[in-house]
Amino acid sequence: MFWTRLLSGAVLLVIAFASFWAGAPLLPVVLYVVSLIGFLELTKALGVRKEGGKGIGVQELVGVAAVTLYYGLLLLRDVGVLEGERLFYILPCLVFLFLGELLVYVLTFPRYQVESVMASVFAFFYAPVMLSFIDHTRMHRDGILLVWLILISAWGCDTCAYCVGKLIGKRKVFPVLSPKKTLAGCIGGVAGAALIGVIYVVCLGVRGPKELGLIGLICALGGVAGMVGDLAASAIKRNRNIKDYGKLIPGHGGIMDRFDSVIVTAPLTYFMIVFLLGS
Repeated sequence: MFWTRLLSGAVLLVIAFASFWAGAPLLPVVLYVVSLIGFLELTKALGVRKEGGKGIGVQELVGVAAVTLYYGLLLLRDVGVLEGERLFYILPCLVFLFLGELLVYVLTFPRYQVESVMASVFAFFYAPVMLSFIDHTRMHRDGILLVWLILISAWGCDTCAYCVGKLIGKRKVFPVLSPKKTLAGCIGGVAGAALIGVIYVVCLGVRGPKELGLIGLICALGGVAGMVGDLAASAIKRNRNIKDYGKLIPGHGGIMDRFDSVIVTAPLTYFMIVFLLGS
């Protein structure tokens, strides 16, 4: 299991490196595929798909269309075909999704419950929209370098928390939701993410104490956000009595199992970069 997880993680890093380095059009296309799978994993977990259903339902197809529309607009914006504020594209896609889900709900009544309409909108915002902030970050000034802060915050914190927790972790902080998480591990994860972030930008040539402090703060808060994302995804699984969201990534589970922390870290990191670094 360890070597399977390690190999899968290495493959993910290679894909991330290639996508982050290339930017558009590769990055939005990769994020589209990841987001689409994450969306379908969530809709299945949340019960939008009928229990035992093998195919994708009409409500999910509306969501697939919304995800495709959203990333299509981002791709066109990235390559210069469209202009304007990138974050604006979220709103029309959300409206399209909501109206589409309402139309299906009305026309097929009483086949679907109103909860499935809300679940579809929630799944769209949770995975595709939140993950798209990786692309927003990459397309900002210095984004080719700063986009890595997202993975440093999320996966760096996760790795450091695991190591510190194994070594000195005793006090459990979420015994019901995540029995393996310890207070020492959480603190070590946040501190480790901040340290890795500082080392990363030092290697890039950044030396100013203010800039280093801001990068450390961004990675530390990003690490906290990543832990919240991890716990939230775990809470959903426990509510729905499932072990993993999927089996796509050997040793890790589904997209939502591996990217649960990145999903929450990405938008927070983007806004901190914009407001703190002015990039």
